[in-house]
Amino acid sequence: MPLQEIFRPSILRVPAYGSEVHSWHGHIPFAFWSIDALRPRIFVELGCHRGDSYLAFCQAVDELSAATRCYAVDTWQGDEHAGRYGDEVYEELRRQHDPRYGRFSRLVRTTFDQARDQFAEGSVDLLHIDGYHEYGVVQHDFESWLSRMSARGVILLHDINVRQEGFGVWRLWDELRGAYPSFAFLHSHGLGVLAVGREVPDAVGALAGLDQEGRREVEDLFARLGEAVRYDLENRRLRAALAERQAEVARLQGQVADLSGLTDRLQQAVEETRRSTSWKITQPLRLLRHLVRRSRSQG
Repeated sequence: MPLQEIFRPSILRVPAYGSEVHSWHGHIPFAFWSIDALRPRIFVELGCHRGDSYLAFCQAVDELSAATRCYAVDTWQGDEHAGRYGDEVYEELRRQHDPRYGRFSRLVRTTFDQARDQFAEGSVDLLHIDGYHEYGVVQHDFESWLSRMSARGVILLHDINVRQEGFGVWRLWDELRGAYPSFAFLHSHGLGVLAVGREVPDAVGALAGLDQEGRREVEDLFARLGEAVRYDLENRRLRAALAERQAEVARLQGQVADLSGLTDRLQQAVEETRRSTSWKITQPLRLLRHLVRRSRSQG
């Protein structure tokens, strides 16, 4: 299949959402491509966190009018790699997710193993694994969900290019990439693509079947697009933060103006009081009181 079959207009779409967690932003164009090329009946993401990847997949489903049911599986409690957090992350994700994508998507708040039993064998066309990144854990996630993959099944593994202590996805990727037709993106912590089904769509087969030169071209294209997305989302985030700061400054300036006006009114009231007849009449009494206080303090 010619290379042009891999390049689709969907990869140029502008993402609607991006949090401060930017490690997946560089793969958002490929998320759009994946939904466009696979048109999966069921998409599952294991490890959603703030939803940067998941909401990109959902956006693609929505804008491409794909007949896809989407499921994000997470406990939304965090781990040693993502950090621990409270319900505020889940609630913020719901505010972003439910109004836009709730008609075809669900946030499944449970463990990966418990969620697996909710899916029939051979029912999942696209699976994105991005949970806890220790080798034994991600190996278990892959093997335990493999039976749920359909004949068209494709699995995405994030962080295949992270080799810091505690991360072992790269080891699993090295073991799997020769066992299945595959493709690797090395930017944005790395994303591995595994065609685990026997009847994957032609576009996925073409991607996995590229020669070395073709792989370089495709990887470079998506890396450049991903970098543009990352900068755009960061720029939008900074501009939103700046607008928020400017609004806060304007609010504080308004408070200062109110206080200044109050000070002026109080000063005016004091001056009017001093000019009043009662103030002049009681002036000797105030002087006497002052003298008594001074005398006591000296005694």
